[in-house]
Amino acid sequence: MAIENRTDNPNWNTSSGASVATEDGHTETKKHSRLMSAGTLAGDRVRNSAGEDLGKIEEIMIDVAAGRVAYAVLSYGGFLGMGNKLFAVPWEALRLDEEEHQFILAVDKTTLEEAPGFDKDNWPDMADPNWGSQVYSHYGYKPYWETNESTRARDFAETCADRESERTFKGRSY
Repeated sequence: MAIENRTDNPNWNTSSGASVATEDGHTETKKHSRLMSAGTLAGDRVRNSAGEDLGKIEEIMIDVAAGRVAYAVLSYGGFLGMGNKLFAVPWEALRLDEEEHQFILAVDKTTLEEAPGFDKDNWPDMADPNWGSQVYSHYGYKPYWETNESTRARDFAETCADRESERTFKGRSY
């Protein structure tokens, strides 16, 4: 039986809180979903830290054997879906802005345009570690398959700590 909407899914409201400072100096707790359906993320806009539009999430690629998200496939450029170029982006490079229903990718347009890209009709072998290493290196990340469990646990703890710190996008805290 298919789940019709988010409220039918008992995991949808599973969330964690992060304390952030508001503009008036008070502290409030923001709720962030811990589990989300990949289908709800596909199609979300991607912007950089300067607020520039970088495209949208086309696909989310899962490494089934490792049990983790490997890449998000970002569609950038073109007009009305024609002439778009696709880019694999390490999942760790994206930050979800739930309030705006978008992702933040901390790169400028030039960095994205110079990234290893591909055409919608000619996808690379995303399981090829050489190709994947180029993608991760371009965005300044170590490939997830080269990290061990203790490194992943440390990185996860650092990511959680980062999310609890104040973040600003277009003058707002989240």
